[in-house]
Amino acid sequence: QVRLVESGGGLVHTGGSLRLSCVASGGTFSRYVMAWFRQAPGKEREFAAAIHRSFGTTTYADSVKGRFNISRDNAKSTVYLQMNSLKPEDTAVYYCAADDSGLVWTARSRYDYWGQGTQVTVSS
Repeated sequence: QVRLVESGGGLVHTGGSLRLSCVASGGTFSRYVMAWFRQAPGKEREFAAAIHRSFGTTTYADSVKGRFNISRDNAKSTVYLQMNSLKPEDTAVYYCAADDSGLVWTARSRYDYWGQGTQVTVSS
């Protein structure tokens, strides 16, 4: 059973930056494809970014491409989401997710393990 704990959320102004972290425990981190999803108030949880377990291949939602960067440190069992040029529409709870299928999915249903989420608020 993998446990995921996110941190790094907060309140920033439009144009600002934040870096989210997600630390995994209870499993072999390098086995997992890691992803970030987000859920805004009244909306469905949506895919933001994902990174392959070994190759470092990344995938991004169009809404964050060019502004967000996902990375991982397998030695620290940690995945990061660097968020730049933040906009009010990026305001959401951000969730870390893990999957051991070896494939990079954008569908929420494909991920077996989830963190509790961290709030990101971008003020205009």
